[in-house]
Amino acid sequence: MRSTGNARKRVRTAAAAAAVLSLALGAAGCGDDDSGGGGNGKGGGQEETVKLPKLDGQSIQVAGTWTGPEQKSFKVVLDEFSKRTGAEVKFVPTGDNVAGFVGTKQAGGAPPDVVFAPQVGVLQEFVEKGWAKPVNSAVQKELKQNFVQGWQDLGAVDGKQYGVYYKAANKSLVWYNTNAFEQAGVQEPKTWDDFIKTAQTISDSGVAPVSVGGADGWTLTDWFENIYLSQAGPEKYDQLAKHEIKWTDPSVKDALTTLGELFGEDSLMLGGKNTALKTPFPDSITKAFTPPDAPKAAMVFEGDFVASFIGDTKAEVGKDAKLFPFPAVGNESPVVSGGDAAVILKDNKASQAFLTFLASPDAAKIWAERGGFASPNKNLKISTYPNDVQKTIAEALIQAGNDFRFDMSDQAPAAFGGTKGAGEWKALQDFLKDPKDVAGAQKQLETDAAKAYK
Repeated sequence: MRSTGNARKRVRTAAAAAAVLSLALGAAGCGDDDSGGGGNGKGGGQEETVKLPKLDGQSIQVAGTWTGPEQKSFKVVLDEFSKRTGAEVKFVPTGDNVAGFVGTKQAGGAPPDVVFAPQVGVLQEFVEKGWAKPVNSAVQKELKQNFVQGWQDLGAVDGKQYGVYYKAANKSLVWYNTNAFEQAGVQEPKTWDDFIKTAQTISDSGVAPVSVGGADGWTLTDWFENIYLSQAGPEKYDQLAKHEIKWTDPSVKDALTTLGELFGEDSLMLGGKNTALKTPFPDSITKAFTPPDAPKAAMVFEGDFVASFIGDTKAEVGKDAKLFPFPAVGNESPVVSGGDAAVILKDNKASQAFLTFLASPDAAKIWAERGGFASPNKNLKISTYPNDVQKTIAEALIQAGNDFRFDMSDQAPAAFGGTKGAGEWKALQDFLKDPKDVAGAQKQLETDAAKAYK
């Protein structure tokens, strides 16, 4: 059994975080732009709060999954690090299978200096194989100063710190096209039943209700996890995340059956299940907001990072694009968090300095100003974010403190929860193809999980 540190022992329920998010989204547009994000308030409005060494003549490779607008924003962060230190930094895209990418590079004797692990299970795998290197005291100092214990624990294995969670995500959001909602005469739904009814009304108005990026299997795991957390509750969620209960458990059957209410109705998804299976995640967003006044779909589900992709369209976040919490299937709306942890694979002065930079408010501020980003750094000022929608998302993340549930598939071994065309990603794509076969999906999920969790 893999250890994920103490984070899951410390979180209690998702209810507190859900309440914070709901209140924050309700208050969007009427907040104080000068409000701080917690802690002592330093960092977000100041320059160079962290001292970095001079690294002229040194170079590092940094690898991550980011593409498109996210990669553009991250390269601005890299440019600032280069400017301050003199080091040359090259970004290397990993693709979705980070574990496979690093494994290949390690076998060839040329791993990147730093890699961003989008799954806790991948970070732990790198530690177990001896690839990941512990962070130094300078990194730890920044982490203790700027992050609550829960986010520190997620980057630790057996009490030793390996990862810095630079970018976090609230993965319990539904983004919608305001024009499509107005034309259909619908309001933001609060429950799953209302969500399905709203989708049907939008369909009747002539617009496809939901755009699903099923070509990227990780989006389907997020659909399942939000439904499961809200319906089965946090205790069951933790048990399934650790494979203490099987995927053949009745609670999984219930969640898949609920998800099938959407996936089983082609009229509720843009192009039906066949189109959904061929639609990459970025395209699912574009279809909901291009053009803003005549979209192909009304809603798209995913995290706060959707804002980056909306920014590449003509739609304006807060006007053409708004959002609501994932609808409650049980008593509470779920709050599922995710994040990307920077991990050192080559222990050198430049790599350690880069993680020190990432753990500071300085690095968080750069991407936050550009949008499509949320930071667990409590000393980044909320006023740094570019609009009220993103300010409220970030504020909810900070105010939630340690009360969150981390993405279930990201906690799993990479072979099950983080590999394209395999494990949970593939099983849920097969389920999207045939939503009536709940038992078959459960059987396949359990077979794959049993192999991966050995």
